[in-house]
Amino acid sequence: VQLQAYGGGFVQAGGSLRLSCAPSGRPFSIGALGWFRQAPGKEREFVAARRSATNGNHYAASVKGRFTISRDNVENTVYLQMNSLKPEDTAVYYCAATTTRVILSTIFQSATYEFWGQGTVVTVSS
Repeated sequence: VQLQAYGGGFVQAGGSLRLSCAPSGRPFSIGALGWFRQAPGKEREFVAARRSATNGNHYAASVKGRFTISRDNVENTVYLQMNSLKPEDTAVYYCAATTTRVILSTIFQSATYEFWGQGTVVTVSS
């Protein structure tokens, strides 16, 4: 499975961006799709995820109410709509996927996902 993430860019605080991630490769069944981010000098952190078994969306507290994860099953693409962006949202954003069935308590952990995209940079100016 290959993941291609795109849509990052430069935006002023309060603005919006939409990230996209398109899995490709051999046919596969997705257990969950997630977004993580890593700011300069910080560890990678969970942002949002969508679990296939329930179509449930899950968010980090820092982005809840501002970010929305969604999936287009026809185009097999996952999106991260980011609104009301803040300078602290500045980071490299990574999409991730797992082909295994995901237990809810593990959906926030990067180790749950075996496939990762190359990252797309989001910069939010104050």
